[in-house]
Amino acid sequence: QVQLVESGGGLVQAGGSLRLSCAASGRTFNRYAMGWFRQAPGKEREFVAVISWSGGITSYADSVKGRFTISRDNAKNTVYLQMNTLKPEDTAVYYCAASPFLGPGSRPQAYDYWGQGTQVTVSS
Repeated sequence: QVQLVESGGGLVQAGGSLRLSCAASGRTFNRYAMGWFRQAPGKEREFVAVISWSGGITSYADSVKGRFTISRDNAKNTVYLQMNTLKPEDTAVYYCAASPFLGPGSRPQAYDYWGQGTQVTVSS
């Protein structure tokens, strides 16, 4: 069982930055790949980024590539999403998720545990 709690969301102007954190409970955090997803009003949940168990492999949605960076600190049971050059279209609720699979990729179905989400609002 893994419990996830996101933090770090807020209101920021276009071009600004935010860093999201996701704190995980449990002693097996380093056995899970961790992903970030987001959901804007009226839209489906979409993949943002994923990082492997060790942190050595990352993957990003094309829409955030070059602007967002996912990282993890297994000693702190925490995964991060550094978001730079934010755009109004990045406005959404951001969720972190944990997957026991080696390469869960962008499929929400591959993730077993989800946080409650944190709101990110980017004003123009």
